[in-house]
Amino acid sequence: MDEDEPAILLTNDDGIDSAGLQALYEGLSAVGDVTVVAPAEDQSAVGRAISHEVEVRDHELGYVVEGTPTDCVVAGLEALLPETDLVIAGCNRGANLGAYVLGRSGTVSAAVEATFFDVPAIAVSMYIPVREDAAFSDIEANGDSYGEAARATTYLADHALGAGVFEQCDYLNVNAPVAEWGPADIEITRPSQLYQMDAVHDGDAVTLHDRIWEHMADGDIPDPEGTDRRAVVDGKVSVSPLTAPHTTEHHEALDALAETYDPEA
Repeated sequence: MDEDEPAILLTNDDGIDSAGLQALYEGLSAVGDVTVVAPAEDQSAVGRAISHEVEVRDHELGYVVEGTPTDCVVAGLEALLPETDLVIAGCNRGANLGAYVLGRSGTVSAAVEATFFDVPAIAVSMYIPVREDAAFSDIEANGDSYGEAARATTYLADHALGAGVFEQCDYLNVNAPVAEWGPADIEITRPSQLYQMDAVHDGDAVTLHDRIWEHMADGDIPDPEGTDRRAVVDGKVSVSPLTAPHTTEHHEALDALAETYDPEA
């Protein structure tokens, strides 16, 4: 290993055999010493779910874990690859855009978990144009489709640490368009705050529906300039510099409530 190359732990939530992970592995290997610690099976949308014990097996790319993306990061940074300089999660098959989506994503959650170890991280996802009523599993996404995501991630992995990017943020949330759209510039963004979920009660079931997918597929979204969704729909690579969740601020109204609380009442 070149002493100037970062030691990169690569994980994901789509499983170790996914085309997106392979695309990142190939790109990142040009700029770092990459070891995969990834789930054995698809763990999409598990958030920061964690296990008590996981089975770990050797793999030609590193290690395969019978667990979640968070399991992979904790096991990797504490037991398997303690000298890691950078954690990268992805590339996810499907975008992770908007503030309300971030906590659901196994991909983003892996990056968040790394920040609690004081290890910088990058979560990477690829937007696939699909309407909510289409079968997502029917949408083709081969290795070539991840070209723009891999290119941008490799660039960031090569330069962000030395440039001091992580002195002002904990992790980057990267979303790229499919490579078939053509070359894509990087735009620094913020997560969209627009919430598009609704629910319909029909008989014994309630259907949960995220209306943003139809807007995105039509290229007609309400998100303003500077947001992650707007950048991706416009054919750019969205890079949002973020901090780990659950920050605390002084709250005078809550302080007042605590002062008037009577535990014996």
